[in-house]
Amino acid sequence: MAFFTDKTATPQTAGIYLHIPFCKQACVYCNFHFSTSLKYKEDILQAMLREIEMQREYLQGAAIETVYFGGGTPSLLTADEINRLFDAILKYYPVKELKECTLEANPDDLDKHYLQALRSTPVNRFSIGVQSFREEDLLYMKRAHNAQQADYAIKAAQDAGFDNLSIDLIYGTPGLTDGAWKANLAKVEELNIPHFSSYALTVEDKTALQYAIANKKAQPVDPEQAAGQFEILMEQAAAMGYEHYEISNLALPGRYAIHNTNYWRGNHYLGIGPSAHSFNGTSRRWNVANNALYTKGVLQEKKLNFEEEQLSTFAHLNEYIMTSLRTMWGCDLDKIANEWDSNFAKDVEKSSHLFMEKKWLVLNERKLLLTNEGKLFADRIASELFVSEND
Repeated sequence: MAFFTDKTATPQTAGIYLHIPFCKQACVYCNFHFSTSLKYKEDILQAMLREIEMQREYLQGAAIETVYFGGGTPSLLTADEINRLFDAILKYYPVKELKECTLEANPDDLDKHYLQALRSTPVNRFSIGVQSFREEDLLYMKRAHNAQQADYAIKAAQDAGFDNLSIDLIYGTPGLTDGAWKANLAKVEELNIPHFSSYALTVEDKTALQYAIANKKAQPVDPEQAAGQFEILMEQAAAMGYEHYEISNLALPGRYAIHNTNYWRGNHYLGIGPSAHSFNGTSRRWNVANNALYTKGVLQEKKLNFEEEQLSTFAHLNEYIMTSLRTMWGCDLDKIANEWDSNFAKDVEKSSHLFMEKKWLVLNERKLLLTNEGKLFADRIASELFVSEND
């Protein structure tokens, strides 16, 4: 099997992701790695500080452009703990011009005192887990906050001088009418939020939601409802002036999330913490998704517990097809020809004809772009465009 060889020089910029694996309580739909016990928070922080040092060569000297505190619930960190982690990054990595430092936060954590304390940190952007401005939805999802706290957190953050905000909204929740979904979207414009991410409620394996539905303790999710509300999302967001720049992400012009956009464009990044993922252009690695094994490996055994996959030519190309097609910039056939092989570009273009006939794809300046209807079938389309050794 052929393996990918990066034709470009060492990347000029990269990002760092820090996974904070703690939550106050478990949301029924979540399948991310986290713990509801804070007993070993200091041990995890010590291990993450050590990992930051241990991984200092991974990005090959690329300047750090973005830092992202994800989770879990990173807003459970104090301002001092955030600064400890960031100071370690400054010590071991070149941070010449930090364009974005995002903290994922739950609305119930963002009170005036905490927001004021965060002014002393590098955090300049929040991704707030609102999910819904509707009490019934929050109760169904077993969120830790209520609708009033969601509204308050956004306004409090703005009053504290944080105007670079993003919120998450979930559609397809049982009981969420189309009218109520439109009202949720209208709140984004009303509150002057420059960016939001929107996802269909999905029943993931081994989650509390899957168990509850299977045992008839929760209403099941309706895929047709979700598809209809995704169409409402596209229409109403456009009317409000938001660009649908990625399948699940919308922003006012120029207010795209830099860190995540760099993911989709194939930039390199380092993941710190249990379950965190990293990418260096030729391989992917992911840390063990177990807090105890992670801390034991780093602090006691002085080694990282991770798995790694070397990306073949086809794996890397197909990943590019998948991620680029999800964005408004599209899948660039000339990029495929230049960075992989001109025959691959021809194969992808040939495979796209069926979807252009269905009006799910358009070809514009050698870039394949999903139409609004095509966005409903993005994963299916991408898989049909994948290139294999047999093509």
